[in-house]
Amino acid sequence: MRKRADAMQICHTIREFREARAVLTRSGKTLGLVPTMGALHEGHLSLVRSAASECDAVAITIFVNPTQFAPGEDFDRYPRTFEADLALLQSENVALVFAPSPAEMYPPSAPQVIVDIPEIGARLDGASRPGHFRGVATVVSKLFNITTPDRAYFGQKDAAQVAVLRAMVRALDTPVDVRVCPTVRDVDGLALSSRNRYLSALERTQALALPRILESVAERITPGSDLAMLRASLAAKLNAADGFTLDYAAIVHPDTLLPISSLDEGALIAAAVHVGKTRLIDNIVLTPVAREHEELTLTAGAAR
Repeated sequence: MRKRADAMQICHTIREFREARAVLTRSGKTLGLVPTMGALHEGHLSLVRSAASECDAVAITIFVNPTQFAPGEDFDRYPRTFEADLALLQSENVALVFAPSPAEMYPPSAPQVIVDIPEIGARLDGASRPGHFRGVATVVSKLFNITTPDRAYFGQKDAAQVAVLRAMVRALDTPVDVRVCPTVRDVDGLALSSRNRYLSALERTQALALPRILESVAERITPGSDLAMLRASLAAKLNAADGFTLDYAAIVHPDTLLPISSLDEGALIAAAVHVGKTRLIDNIVLTPVAREHEELTLTAGAAR
């Protein structure tokens, strides 16, 4: 285990992390966890800051998880920028960094265990990337068991992942409070993503249509809206956007990811597109905030 000058500890093994975690436990400190695959950007740092504001100590994990990539996806070329990531974290309030190897997380001699949320995990991104959420649920469950955080922080951009992980925590009675933080966007509105670096200059410009189209549909939704018509409109606009290949367009329940016909429990307006060879996702959540004389009021924001 390495300790940086600012006392941020970098752990590469489960044993190292648990020893460092035990020190926090003995001192009665709460721990906030930010799971990542590295290639950190301002979106990740916003999660770190949210964790620091609510917890006594913050841990971040950096692990490119092989089990959530299907054959032919970008596992081999996924950006790995470990030293640059540590440099970014130097100015943040991070106590522990857990950066294991694949062999540490999935020892060849250990029995294979898979955590699967079969219904929710097969919707939206799970339908487009079969097995993806099995890999996500498995690695996050392992990370929760290793790090034993009080709270774990995820970005709203990964709305389907949030729904899967919340279902997993409920099903396994995992004593972790899953916190969802707002999507962080560049100044032009594009949601920050480690995969944005794959985009060419032209593709980067084309990608801006994704948040703009989502916003245009969200602005048209009212309690009396024809959601099937708006869902079709969303898909049509995305299909017509320059440089886009549509993966999915959905207006669904934020927790179940099933299509909705009512806005009583809010709505998740979500889409995934390919721009060139890069797959991008984005979403807007509409949350019911008030009822006056049986009239529903909606507001955009993070999932519940």
